[in-house]
Amino acid sequence: MTAIDLNDYFYFVHVVEKRGFSAAAQALGMPKSRLSRHIAALEARLDTRLIQRTTRQFNVTDTGEVFYQHARALIDEMESAEAAVARKKNTLSGNVVLSCSVGVAQFAVKDLLARFLTENPRVTVAQQVTNQNIDLVGAGVDLSIRGHTGPLPDSSLVQRKLATVEWHLFCAAGYQDQHGAIDNPADLASHPTLALGWQSPTGQWSLQSYGGEETGVAITPRLKSEDMATLKAAALQGLGLVALPAYTCRQELDDGRLVRVLPDWHAGVAQLSLVQPSRRGTSAAVEALRDCLVTDLAGVVSG
Repeated sequence: MTAIDLNDYFYFVHVVEKRGFSAAAQALGMPKSRLSRHIAALEARLDTRLIQRTTRQFNVTDTGEVFYQHARALIDEMESAEAAVARKKNTLSGNVVLSCSVGVAQFAVKDLLARFLTENPRVTVAQQVTNQNIDLVGAGVDLSIRGHTGPLPDSSLVQRKLATVEWHLFCAAGYQDQHGAIDNPADLASHPTLALGWQSPTGQWSLQSYGGEETGVAITPRLKSEDMATLKAAALQGLGLVALPAYTCRQELDDGRLVRVLPDWHAGVAQLSLVQPSRRGTSAAVEALRDCLVTDLAGVVSG
């Protein structure tokens, strides 16, 4: 057997994960013909067909699938070795693509990102802000912060819990003096509401007391929005009651501009989880940002 060329392993992994030579060549910034020669040389050295390719179809053979698993693991180990050296030398560099929801971007990670970039001047971050679930691999996302109330669907993605977040009801200071006190969930029916989302004209708040009672309150919001900052601004103007993650209103509670409604009840519990592709090597920069989020985000959103 001839000498091993690890570049061929690297190229093969890219071809499999991009599902074709054209996409892989574009991602690698090299001519398709050159990439094809590398894969052909690898197959010749192994004396086996790894990829069945025609003008219309791309299929990895059974042997190719087995080889891919080992090659992917080898590339991961190589990248981890380089990442460990970079961390040891304190020379982190590279780009990290982070995806998160609008609310998380506005209220949870902005200060963490600023501090992380200050501490790592050679790292860049590209932040994608969306409330939609996306294909992380297809979009080239390294890390994604997702809020969810139930288990995330099983997938090939690596998932790690970051924090538990309570949602509370809020209104402007002085609102209840003008519109009437709210002493129990039944009182909510006579008040205007502001709600997250935009599609359905009606909805329901599911409330739970700290004593274990549960109740549902039907709402027809005056304002629906996917933007938590817009909803909070409307509540501050006295336009109605709003249910939001507790951490998004901490400042306004502290300075007295908002008050909590029904403090013996909460409007649900959500999880924030960190999700990342499981079969992609992670750079030292990605690992460093992941560690920062795992270590520090819970402290930002707790309470």
